[in-house]
Order: sequence, then structure tokens, then C-alpha cells
Amino acid sequence: MDARLETVGGNAVLRLERRFRHPVEKVWRAITDPAEMAHWFPAAVETELTVGAPMTFTVPGTDRFRDGEVLELDPPKVYAFRWHHDVLRLELVPDGDGCVLHFTQTIGGGRLTAGRNAAGWDYCLTALDAQLDGREAEPFTDWTSVITSYLDRFGLLAGTRTDTTELHFALDLIWAPLDHAWQVLAARQPKATKAEPPRLLEHDGNPGHVRWELFADPELGHRLELTHVLPAEHADAALAAWPERLKELFAAVHATR
Repeated sequence: MDARLETVGGNAVLRLERRFRHPVEKVWRAITDPAEMAHWFPAAVETELTVGAPMTFTVPGTDRFRDGEVLELDPPKVYAFRWHHDVLRLELVPDGDGCVLHFTQTIGGGRLTAGRNAAGWDYCLTALDAQLDGREAEPFTDWTSVITSYLDRFGLLAGTRTDTTELHFALDLIWAPLDHAWQVLAARQPKATKAEPPRLLEHDGNPGHVRWELFADPELGHRLELTHVLPAEHADAALAAWPERLKELFAAVHATR
């Protein structure tokens, strides 16, 4: 886990670095040739290696595709392109008999999805390393714990306080179906004072009042938003306690699918 999250010009930017035991020319082919990218990149790519060329990204096993564009091309050093709302930039720097890949993703959807993106690119670059070595990549079976680790590292579960008595949190549910997320959420909460499945659940917060809302975004996935209104003297403790409960909820939603 070596991804870093920064804010650049108001945008969330992920940065990863990997050293490969292979010359720049070999790695360049692996990160730019669509046939080679199929071994490690999370979507099938169609394009021409020309600045301004359109790009098509298709998710394997689906008919869902995204558009893009080649933004920068400086062989065998820099390859940058737009993938739907995101911008990816891959830069190779020679290092002894190998090279270092500097990988950045400017996340068009904002910080909330940084955990899943970091975990995904961790795996993809590990698969790229395996491809270059002529090995089969290990299956990615522990992605839930990797994502939750990044949620902690990036502070993505930290709440905000609009005043001394109202706390707000948001949790990326990726693409978990709302009906399923609702069932997991409802089973873990006290008796509801208001319920509108699969979108809204309210209950007493002991102390205060808790409101859960589920949202489906066709572009970015699904998310949960939590509001806790409570007496001011309990706000600090609740602000510190909710992140762990949200991690447990995330794991439960994805463990039972």
C-alpha cells in the first residue's frame, strides 16, 4: 500500500510509485499498447497513440464503456490521458537496469472515492509487475480490508461539524446495490423512528438523533451520508467514534453480497 492522496488546485490527486526490474522500453510498451494493457488495466482500451486521439474504455464482462482522450505522449517517458472524469498520467524514469513508474490519477469525482481507487491501482500495478516478469498475478481477494485501510490513511471517514451539535459523515459504498446496503444498515441499527427503504433511516442516537441517507450516482457509484444531531457535550466523543462504526458497516455491506 503506497498510494498517497494530495489536493492540487482543488482536485484530489492519487500518487503511486513502482520500480520495475525491466528497461524503460519494455515497460513503455506494457503501459501504452492496448493489447499489453489488457493484462493489468481495469478496462479494455481502444485508441491510437496520438495526442488528441479519442479513447474508449470498456469494463470486461459488461457493455458499459467510458470515453477519453490522449492528452500527452512523450515516448518512452510520459503517457497521459483522460478516462471519463479522471486524468491519468504515467511517467517512466530510468533507474539502473530498471525504471520507476510515477503514476498519478486526478480524481474527477472528488476525494470520497479515493479509497477504492487507491486499492484498485495498488492491485493493477502489482498485476503489471507480474506481467513484466512473465508471472500470473495473484488474485485480489482482500480488497475490502485494503480499501478500509486507505479510508483511515486518507482521513476519508473523518466527520465535519457544522456547529457544536450537528455532525456529518459520508461513506463510499462503491456499487453496492441500495436494497442490499439498506438491509445491512437496518439490521444493525436500533428501532427506527422513520424509515423509507431503501433511501432513508432515522433513529434515536442515544444521545441525539441519527439520520442515514443512501444515494445512487450513475457516474460515481453509491454512497451513504450520516447526520448526527446531539448535545454539544457529546459531540467530540461521537466525532471520534463514528469512523470505526462506518468501517464496520462498509465491511458488512461487502462481506454479505
